Amino acid sequence: MERIKLTIDGAPVEVDPGSTVLDAARKAGVHVPTLCFHPELRLEGSCRLCVVEIEGMQSLAASCVYPASSGMRVRTNSEVVRKTRKSIVELLLANHPQDCLVCPRHGTCELQEVSHQLGVRKVRFKNDARALAQDQSSVAVVRDPNKCILCGRCIRICEQVQKVSAIGLAGRGSKAVVTTPFGHGLAEGPCVACGQCIKVCPVAALKEADATEQTWRALSDPTLHTVVQVAPAVRAALGEEFGMRPGALVTEKLVTSLRKLGFNQVFDTQFGADLTIVEEGHELLRRLNESKHLPLITSCSPGWVKYAEHFCPEMLEHLSTCKSPQQMLGALVKTYYAEKIGVMPSNIFHVAIMPCTAKKFEASRPEMGRDGVRDVDAVLTTRELAAMLKEAGIDFANLPDSEFDLPLGMSSGAGGIFGVTGGVTEAVLRSVTELKTGKELEEIEFQGVRGFAGVREAVIALNGMTLKVAIVNSLGQAEKLLKKVKQGEAEYHFIEIMGCPSGCIGGGGQPFSKDPEIKHKRAAALYRQDHMKRVRKSHENPAIRELYRTFIGDPNGEKAHALLHTHYHARPRY
Repeated sequence: MERIKLTIDGAPVEVDPGSTVLDAARKAGVHVPTLCFHPELRLEGSCRLCVVEIEGMQSLAASCVYPASSGMRVRTNSEVVRKTRKSIVELLLANHPQDCLVCPRHGTCELQEVSHQLGVRKVRFKNDARALAQDQSSVAVVRDPNKCILCGRCIRICEQVQKVSAIGLAGRGSKAVVTTPFGHGLAEGPCVACGQCIKVCPVAALKEADATEQTWRALSDPTLHTVVQVAPAVRAALGEEFGMRPGALVTEKLVTSLRKLGFNQVFDTQFGADLTIVEEGHELLRRLNESKHLPLITSCSPGWVKYAEHFCPEMLEHLSTCKSPQQMLGALVKTYYAEKIGVMPSNIFHVAIMPCTAKKFEASRPEMGRDGVRDVDAVLTTRELAAMLKEAGIDFANLPDSEFDLPLGMSSGAGGIFGVTGGVTEAVLRSVTELKTGKELEEIEFQGVRGFAGVREAVIALNGMTLKVAIVNSLGQAEKLLKKVKQGEAEYHFIEIMGCPSGCIGGGGQPFSKDPEIKHKRAAALYRQDHMKRVRKSHENPAIRELYRTFIGDPNGEKAHALLHTHYHARPRY
């Protein structure tokens, strides 16, 4: 098909058919400011900040939605374009709270960034910021409609990518507002707390429910024994908050920084991941032997679990009964570890550092504790931890290295790749294959389950049988796959579902990034970690073996089920 030839500010440029004027401008190396545009979402053209002048047109065109055509002559920097863009930003600022210095997005706010880029030095319009109540009903996500600039990015990702539609646009003109169904709190609707809306929000209209103050109080309380665990994806992203290259693996500095904050013990969620693999692997083998409740579907993504409870409760019997790595480790901290050190579980304050806002919801579930004591007392996102380290004045990039505390800090390479889509499946296959065949794997890496496609399939030979697996990332893709399963159009033995696109490395609590390759860089860090590990299979982790021998007993046994397994229940959508 013939390529499109046009000029941008007098410079010739060629683009593929179907490209927009914004695509052509970027191909020509010209920066055009945007707010409603997001490369992973459908085009909207609502904010008009990207307007350009096209020769022969009477009005300015929104370049993010206007199709490029051959012979087109575009001006991106004319006087009328510059004045229009400034006026748009001034109108947004006139309806925006003027609290930039105390806003959680200060320094990463896209409205702030475009204001600076366009040279906005004053606002000619009267400030008419609204005084609407914040929605703090959710334990994971806070919604502040006063900061909303109506870009619609949150609506599009919730509706288009996640297929949840927990928020939408209501009202017209100056009365327009992004809100929830019937105006109820987020917690009263189908919101799964995944936090993808926070990731795409250009301002702070959406943010995670803050747990930093609660954590500071616990660290300052001499009566509490403080314990922290760190998820795999955190160590592949935290360095970005301190100017380190994207994809830097900062595990050892992270451990040191947590000790500097004052935690008594620093454990690794990857230990919990290894434990999950052993339990889930035996559960899969049992279901295969019984030919019952197949496919087995993973349950370590709390956003996916909540989605299943709201949107496909008929599939709940297929979910693994295993708790997530966070909650398995949480149960051990308040039982096994508490007994070892002779401290009452109620006197242990357990913090989990997670890439995911839905982990805040998961920790609050009534099933996740015993005798009125929660297994995980607070969940911090990667961003929240970075804020605490900065507040404490810790020079993260120059910290010395240190190791996790044992035994709950010992992990395998398989436990680490949990943080990327396909990682749970690969970790399960490494263990299940050896447990089923009794033979050591010749090739430990299952390349067929790696990648970032929304749905991937693989067929594995397993001791005379064919194991069919599917890997899904994002809830929208899960909806498509499960529809096929329910209609009998697809058949699997094992399905991995991650609620967030690209898995935990793309979680709603990760650092904000405009790098189009960020998921590849973070994933590469976790695969590097796997390669560096001496033990790369969960069932070969010596600390896991010792735990079963001295405390748990048999995998999937009575004590294992009491501590490490749970149940789910159907929830109404509204």
